Amino acid sequence: MGISRRRFIEALGCGLALGEAALVAAEDRSPEAPFFRTRGVVLTTEDLTLSDWPERAKAAGLTTIGLHAPKSPRLLADYVQSESGQKFLASCRRLGLAVEYELHAMQELLPRDLFDQSPELFRMDDKGQRVGQWNLCVHSERALQTVADNAVALAKTLRPTTGRYFYWGDDGCPWCRCRQCAGLSDSDQSLLVANRILDALRRVDARAQVAHLAYDNTLPPPRQIKPQPGIFLEYAPIHRRYDVPFEQAGDAKSRQQFEMLDANLEVFGRAHAQALEYWLDASLFSKWKKPAVKLPFDPEVLAADLNTYGCRGIRHLTTFAVYLDADYVARYGEPPLNEYGTRLHRWRPS
Repeated sequence: MGISRRRFIEALGCGLALGEAALVAAEDRSPEAPFFRTRGVVLTTEDLTLSDWPERAKAAGLTTIGLHAPKSPRLLADYVQSESGQKFLASCRRLGLAVEYELHAMQELLPRDLFDQSPELFRMDDKGQRVGQWNLCVHSERALQTVADNAVALAKTLRPTTGRYFYWGDDGCPWCRCRQCAGLSDSDQSLLVANRILDALRRVDARAQVAHLAYDNTLPPPRQIKPQPGIFLEYAPIHRRYDVPFEQAGDAKSRQQFEMLDANLEVFGRAHAQALEYWLDASLFSKWKKPAVKLPFDPEVLAADLNTYGCRGIRHLTTFAVYLDADYVARYGEPPLNEYGTRLHRWRPS
């Protein structure tokens, strides 16, 4: 059977990507070690009604649990300081699991109650009005400094064990449209803020790296702002299909999501890139309403997707696993956590 020119070029590109990844890892990785360095799940505190989540993650061969704050990082900070939160963190330490914090944080990094006195800190909408909601004006030096200072303050409590910080913009919301900001895309504005946060965090955590989230309105790669060393790509294709492998999906929305993967890797590189997926995200498949539906998990889709990411040299993979809580297990039995973890652990380049 012949191979198309396009497929040949894609295969060649994947081979080069794997070569780049191998060079990066050669000094500290044995041939027997799993290819995917991060094998994770992202949960909310509500999911921890399944009290043995750390033990389940460890048994599945995972390396990392990310705690997600969809509404308020401050509430997550309160949780990790509580008795339950300290018990969870202690379990992760005992089991050798990394803990990270993935946060839609901007509404708290620039507190909304500053708007009445200082509207110039906040974004301008398409009608030319300053509005006290969603993200910020990235040409306001005071706004950037406030965001950076609050990111450092939050890191005192939400300190990831890996040195990787995730301070995302407001969920799928627009950025500033003022005269100075209008020439920058939402992705450019998001990256500009991530660069500034990185500078601030490096003063208190020499290991700090900061994610640029490529997701929804920030999925296209930035074109004008360049990532500083220490910024890494987190690619989250929320609008793709999950009943077919990502690379084979023929619908326009999935194809657009897929094409942005390589476009972002060209900007951010592959060595530290992470894919944030939704293979185990019962909240997505339930349209973010409880009671949760049973996961439509397809192991063959996962297997094909691992090839897609792995052959591009992406060594960090995680998935939302929201709504996989005690109620989910009572309704549907065990989620496919072990199969997910086993496939990530065993995957090797062909």
